Amino acid sequence: MSKNRVIQPRQYGVDRRTFLKYVASVSAIPAISYQSTVVAQDRVRFESDPFSLGVASGDPSSDGVVIWTRLAPEPLAGGGMPPEPVLVKWEVAEREDFREIVRSGTAVAPPQLGHSVHVELDELEPDRWYFYRFHAGDATSPVGRTRTAPAVEVMPERMKFAFTSCQHYEYGYFNGYPHMQEEDLDLVIHLGDYIYEYAGAENKPRKHMGGEIVSLSDYRTRYSQYRLDDTLQETHRRFPWLVTWDDHEFDNNYANLVSEEEGVSPEEFLARRMNAYQAYYEFMPLRRSAFPQGPHMKLYRNCLYGRLANFHVLDTRQYRTDQPNGDGEKPMEGKVFDQKATMLGRKQENWLMRSMLQSNSVWNVLAQQVMMAPVNRGDENRDKFSMDQWPGYEISRRRLLNFFDARPGMNPVVLTGDIHVNWVNDLLLDFTNSKSPIVATELVGTAMTSGGNGGNNIPEFERAAANNDFVRWYNSNRGYVSCELTPTKWTTHFRATPYVDKPGSPIQTPASFVIEAGQPGAQKV
Repeated sequence: MSKNRVIQPRQYGVDRRTFLKYVASVSAIPAISYQSTVVAQDRVRFESDPFSLGVASGDPSSDGVVIWTRLAPEPLAGGGMPPEPVLVKWEVAEREDFREIVRSGTAVAPPQLGHSVHVELDELEPDRWYFYRFHAGDATSPVGRTRTAPAVEVMPERMKFAFTSCQHYEYGYFNGYPHMQEEDLDLVIHLGDYIYEYAGAENKPRKHMGGEIVSLSDYRTRYSQYRLDDTLQETHRRFPWLVTWDDHEFDNNYANLVSEEEGVSPEEFLARRMNAYQAYYEFMPLRRSAFPQGPHMKLYRNCLYGRLANFHVLDTRQYRTDQPNGDGEKPMEGKVFDQKATMLGRKQENWLMRSMLQSNSVWNVLAQQVMMAPVNRGDENRDKFSMDQWPGYEISRRRLLNFFDARPGMNPVVLTGDIHVNWVNDLLLDFTNSKSPIVATELVGTAMTSGGNGGNNIPEFERAAANNDFVRWYNSNRGYVSCELTPTKWTTHFRATPYVDKPGSPIQTPASFVIEAGQPGAQKV
C-alpha cells in the first residue's frame, strides 16, 4: 500500500513518559519468566481447556528444539487466566504413548507474557522425531510432534519442507494446511503476514473480531482467533516451524520507524510496535534470543540442516529505510539508487554475508519476505517497479547479487512471500541484460488465503510475466510450496487450492521445477 494516501491517524493516547516507563517494564520480563525462583501456582483447576490454542514447536537444532504452548481457557476473552504465574510441566518422549520419557521439567507461564511457555530443549538426539506435551493443574495438552535437525557434520540424503505466507483470516479458510499435513515434511516455513491487523469487515467468508488492532490485548485476541483455526493449529502440532514476519503482524507497509500513516508520533508508533512484537513472540515457538526488547526484536538467524541446507532467516521490515519515491509502483529512478538506502540494515546485511561465507551447506536458503527480482509491471508507456520490494532498494539488491556472483558454489535460493501469487525467477546479475549470468533462483510462494480464491488473470502480472525474460513461471492460485532437497538437486512443487471461500478444497500441482546444485536457475519439469 502506498504511503501517498492520507490515512486518518488513530488516537493511541501515548505520551513519551508513559512510553518510556512501559519499555522499561517490558524489558524486565525475561528475568521474570526464566527465573527458577519465581513462585508459581501448580494446583490450578480449570473450568475449560487451558490448552485451547494447542501446542507448537520451532527453530530446530541438531540437539534440540523449542516447544510452545499458551494457557488460555478463554482465548477470545483476555485468556481467562488468573493474574499470577502458573507452573507448567513438560515431557518429551520418543514414542507417542510416552512410555519412555527422555526429557521432562517445569516452566513458568507468566501473566506478563500472556501465560505463554517457551521451552528450549537440548540434549536430544539429532535427526529424530520426538513427541511432547504439557501439564497445567488438572489439564494435559494435545501431544505435539517435532523433529531435531541432523548433526552439523552430516550430509543427509534428503529433506523436505513447505513454505507459505499471507493467511488473511477474512478472505477464507486455510485449505492448504490439511494437504500440507499429508506430506512427509521435516519443517514448515512461514514467511510473514501470519495475521492481518485490519478491523472486521462485512461480507467476507470469515470476520475479524473488533476494530483495527493497536493494544497488546488486541493483538493477543487476533492471534488467538487465527490459532483457533483447527487446520492451522494441527499443522503446528505436527511439524516444527521456522517463522519470520512481514508487515501485517504490526501494520501494513511500515519501514523501520516510519508508519504508513501520516500524523503518527514516534511514541505512538513505537508503542504499537512494541505491542505487536510482544504478541508475536508470545504466540510463536521462538528462542529466548528473539525476546523483544521494547519495540525491538531480533528475528534474523540461522537454522542448519546438517551439511545439506542452511536457512538464513531474514527480517526485511524492521531495519529498512523508508520506501523511496513515495512508495507504490514507480520507475526505477531517483532515491531507488540512494547509496545509503538499505533493505536489511548494515548489521543484518553483514551478518548474512558472513553467515553465508561460513556455511558448509550445499544449499543456502534465504527465507525472507518481499520479491527480489526486479519485475517490471509497466507497459510500453511507463516502467513500474514495486518500491516496497527489493527493486526499490536497488543498491542493496545489487550488492547482494554481486556477493553471490563473486562466490560461486553457495547455491543460493531465495524464498519469498508477500505478493499473493506464485513466481519463479532467475536472479540475473544485471536484469537489463538477458545474457547476464544467473546468480540465484527465487521461488515466490502465493498466499494461503489473502486476496480470495485466486486463479484469476491479473493483467498487470500477466504482462509482467510475459515481458520479463527472467520470469520462468507465474500463477495466481492460493496454496503453498513444497520443496525436496538432496545433495545434487532441489525439486519444488507448487501446490494450489482452487478455492478458499469455503473449507475442503482439493489440491492441485500446476507446476514443478528443478534446480541443479552448481547450476543456478530453475527448470520446469
